[in-house]
Amino acid sequence: MVPVSTSQTAPIAFLKGHGTENDFVIVPDPDNDLALPPRAVAALCDRRAGIGGDGLLHVVRSAAHPEARAMAGEAEWFMDYRNADGSVAEMCGNGVRVFARYLRRAGHVTAGDLAVATRGGVKQVHIPKDEDGDITVHMGRAVLPGDEVTVSVGDRSWPARNVSMGNPHAVAFVADLADAGNLFTEPAVTPAAVYPDGVNAEFVVDRGPRHVAMRVHERGSGETRSCGTGACAVAVAAARRDGTDPAVTGVPVTYTVDLPGGRLIITEHPDGSVEMTGPAVIVAEGHFDPVRIETAFA
Repeated sequence: MVPVSTSQTAPIAFLKGHGTENDFVIVPDPDNDLALPPRAVAALCDRRAGIGGDGLLHVVRSAAHPEARAMAGEAEWFMDYRNADGSVAEMCGNGVRVFARYLRRAGHVTAGDLAVATRGGVKQVHIPKDEDGDITVHMGRAVLPGDEVTVSVGDRSWPARNVSMGNPHAVAFVADLADAGNLFTEPAVTPAAVYPDGVNAEFVVDRGPRHVAMRVHERGSGETRSCGTGACAVAVAAARRDGTDPAVTGVPVTYTVDLPGGRLIITEHPDGSVEMTGPAVIVAEGHFDPVRIETAFA
């Protein structure tokens, strides 16, 4: 593997995309030839000295990546997702849609159903024939461990629902989204032992029947304009709060979730499976100089 560092001098291709303004640096690397250490990822995602993004989508064939080879029979492509600080993440809902949009744009896949391998398992994606149409991701089943947790900002605290969408979430319903503060600082979540690897914290208000709005602090990235898995966790938590749990009612339930960067539609089915539908946009492409990226943070 070739490290993205001063030992690599040839320009490296990238694209920039977003899903409801949750934005990503996309690095195509089908054969997994590039090593992307945390330092290089953080440099690329830096909004002043790099390209800028909430995270990085490393596009690799599953058979070429040691973490995805076991899934290669189900999904040709692996979304090797990294947070903006360079840390590894299990899953990113907005990222999967942008990942799928890139694969179609590059000619690797066509419209229709697509399987994408992630660290949170294989996700089924539907790409519409309309090149600008919203993409639907089958996010799998939510897990509600049942732990009682509390989220705190400053001297204010709220009970929160512990939800896993392949990555961990703490969902708190508040009176006003401003109660969350600036969200640049990670909210305190207790007991900390419930989330040994950190947590995404969502703050939620009601906008109408089955319609909520949210803000989120994503671990490793700070406040982002959108979080797909977070929107799913919020819809699941809202359904339990509202008495519309599909496993109990036997009827699917759909929530509209407004985020600072746009709107996502989340549906939970009686079998517990969750679908997310929303936009995915590629806005730019080019090449970056690995030497400049590395030396900018020397």
